[in-house]
Amino acid sequence: MARAFTPKVVTANDLMEGDVIYLTEDDRWSRTLSEAELITDEAHAQLRLLDAERQANIIVGAYLADAIAGENGPEPTHFREDFRRTGPSNYAHGKQETQTQPRS
Repeated sequence: MARAFTPKVVTANDLMEGDVIYLTEDDRWSRTLSEAELITDEAHAQLRLLDAERQANIIVGAYLADAIAGENGPEPTHFREDFRRTGPSNYAHGKQETQTQPRS
């Protein structure tokens, strides 16, 4: 039996800077997960992923990540995605240094 579809966001890495980025509903790439389009339809999710993969001049490694609706937009459901949105963990810099939201 097939698993029920769970909400997703399209995520990738910025080709030039390497930052984690998310596809927004208005076809922009954002470095903020809360701005990402939360996709609740499996067919729409596949189309959005195809749209993202065609942007090889901007992004690399696009995929669908599980997410849930939060108070301020999508939030990760898996620790990997929570970890990715905070940036590298080898020392405090970038997103980790300026982040105001606690890691769950």
